[in-house]
Amino acid sequence: MNPKVITPCLWFDSQALEAAQFYVSLFPNSEIGAVSRYGNEGKQIHGGERGSVLVANFKLNGQPYMALNGGPIFKFTEAVSFHISCDTQEEIDFYWNKLIENGVEESMCGWLKDKYGLSWQITPAILPGLMMDAEKADKVMAAFLKMRKFDIATLLNV
Repeated sequence: MNPKVITPCLWFDSQALEAAQFYVSLFPNSEIGAVSRYGNEGKQIHGGERGSVLVANFKLNGQPYMALNGGPIFKFTEAVSFHISCDTQEEIDFYWNKLIENGVEESMCGWLKDKYGLSWQITPAILPGLMMDAEKADKVMAAFLKMRKFDIATLLNV
């Protein structure tokens, strides 16, 4: 049996292609793939206008995704998020700043919601190692529980 690729499908109201283009602009090895459009069939069910985007397929760092324009029925929640493990403060700053553009929702401990409502976790790659250090774990946690965007220097100096 060949292993199958599991492709996350993200449900948008009407911004599937716009969101895919935005995400592709942020990550290396990323691209827009096939884009399908609504036809006349099923309009009474889906409500999509003929010619408007139905699905935009795309890859982020080689990982395939689908973005579906399904209407306003479903919204993203924090129950599903995308996690970016960053090696440097510059990477954390880059992804944080790009993803919070246009009045999004910042949360605590490296969490944010982008302009499409999708939740992201932007964390330092060193965090798991710091949390496994029995002598530092409590101090590290106390420090990052006060942070919105992670600050690597602060975590290293607790």
